[in-house]
Parts: sequence; C-alpha cells; structure tokens
Amino acid sequence: MARNEQLIRQHKILQILERVRFGKTIEEIKQDVVDELGLTSIHTRTLKRDLEALQAAGFDVADHETQRGKVWKLGPLAKSPTKITASSSELISLFLGKQLLYSLAGTPFWTGIESFWQKVQDGLPTPVIEHFEKYKRTLRVLGVQEKSYESHYGMLKTIHRAILEHRVLEVKYHSMKNPDKVRMIEPYAVVLYQSSLYIIGPETGEGKEVANWKLDRFEKAVALDQWFKPCNDIDIDEYVGKGMGIFIGKETKTFKVWISAEAAQWVREEPWHPEQVIKQKKDGSIELTVKAADERAFFPRVLSFGEHAKVISPKKARDSIQATIQQMAAHY
Repeated sequence: MARNEQLIRQHKILQILERVRFGKTIEEIKQDVVDELGLTSIHTRTLKRDLEALQAAGFDVADHETQRGKVWKLGPLAKSPTKITASSSELISLFLGKQLLYSLAGTPFWTGIESFWQKVQDGLPTPVIEHFEKYKRTLRVLGVQEKSYESHYGMLKTIHRAILEHRVLEVKYHSMKNPDKVRMIEPYAVVLYQSSLYIIGPETGEGKEVANWKLDRFEKAVALDQWFKPCNDIDIDEYVGKGMGIFIGKETKTFKVWISAEAAQWVREEPWHPEQVIKQKKDGSIELTVKAADERAFFPRVLSFGEHAKVISPKKARDSIQATIQQMAAHY
C-alpha cells in the first residue's frame, strides 16, 4: 500500500479518537474509518498496525480494558497542546512571513495560520506585539494580488476532503469555451500560484490527462459517493515542476529566445524557469533556452519584453507570435 494512504488512514484514526472521551473499540474505529474514507472494507489487523505505528511515532495512544471490551483512546499528552519554544527573531520572521500567505485569506488553510498565530500572541506581552508591528513597516510584500477565497470556504473543505478520501468531484466549471459545464474531476492537490488557487487532477475517463482547474471558476463542487484509484504514474511535484507558470502538462516543448543586452540582466534576476539555459553572446545579448508545456505561459513573457526579445525556434512558435502581434497592431 502506498505510504501516503497509510498516513491518511493514521491521521483519520487520530481524528476519530480526538472526538471521543472514553475511547473506541477496534471494530468501532474500523467502521468510522470505512465510512469517513469511503473504503469498501479494511481488516482490523491493518488498523492495529496503524495504532502501533502511531505509538512508535510518539503519540500518546493506548488500549484499555473496559466493561465493553478493549478500547483505544488518546492519553493526556496527545490532547494537550505541544509547547514550542521560539526565539525573538524566529517569531518576528513568522509574523512577517504571514504577509506572503494573505492570498489564502478566507480558506481553511488561513484559518489554521490565524489560529496558530493567535495562540502565539496570547503567550506574548503587549509591548512585544507592538514591537512586531513596527517590524511590519520594514517589510512590504508587493506583487501579491489582494484576493479572498472566503466565499469558497465550504467548497475548499469539500475539495480537501475529496483529495484525502480519493472521491470524485462533480463541479460546475466556467471556462471561455464551455461556460457552466459540469465536469467530473479526480482531485490530487491544491496549488497556490500568483494569488490564485488551482485544483490539479484529471477528468474521469480513460485518458487520465492531468489538468489544472482554477478555483475562481467553480460555481459548485460536490464530493460524490464515487471513488477513484490514484494513478501511480502521476507525480504532482514533477508535473508542476515541468511547467512555466500554471500551464503545465506531461509533454514540454523547447523554446529558444534572443534577449537583447539591455534586457539580459532581467532574465538573470527573474528566471523564466528553474531549468533555463543561458548562452552568452559577444555583443552582450543572450540566447535563452527554456521548456514550457503550453504557449499560453511562454508568449506573454516574450511579449512583455517588447523589442528586446525575439523567438528563434521553433518556427511554429515564431509564426504564432507574429500572428498575435499583427492582431494586436490592428487594434491600434
């Protein structure tokens, strides 16, 4: 069984035991795990191994003999909050780092961030908090669009549950070509890119081609009583790493671009892709080789450089960007 499935199951067991004061029998845990993870069945031996793994990892979980038989429950150490010591510089860094995550405001993820920071604040004197506020003026986070997903809070909880339980999502999705189309998606992960959230995963069907779905375009999302088996060939980290922006895919194309001497430093300061290759020219200009899975991510970068950039290859890309420029010129 995949390691991530074991971890999901063990996390679910902890959640189940956190809800009860007097513990649960192994059969009761089994029924809850089956219901909440959408499994057809699971053997009690598997659950006992999970409980033993939690004990080995240091969780305060133990079995106790009661009138209704052996029950498993969490001890006092598991239910009490863990004390974390942190230096002043670490707390200041955490306080300032919150600014980088404001795009998550209104989501279950942000709720956790705010809750944690509130606990930190409760343990600090008022003058220390005021001191942190002064530091806030020393760091400004720009280029991050102020955006809230508060209206998507319930939808995100549904999506997160579907990812953990491998449930198919039925979504009403708005796109330019197919507005209000109902789609069946197998969700693998949520990605935050340039202040927007995307759901990564394929549509149900034979092809299993991974795609990204912008959360802003979801009108509704329902976790169906229909489950999918994650494809071992889909590596989300590798999939996202191949992309140049959010337009990603299994196959990538190699593009070569001439960048003028005046603009060369911009490319060095703000790389187009982690694996880009720069070839220096004698006149100070550079030849940039970069891979992208979709021209929609590549063309805007080229056009933003104006006369300081020119596509060298492939020819199809040169022709496409030439046509785009002619269409743009027609507007003026």
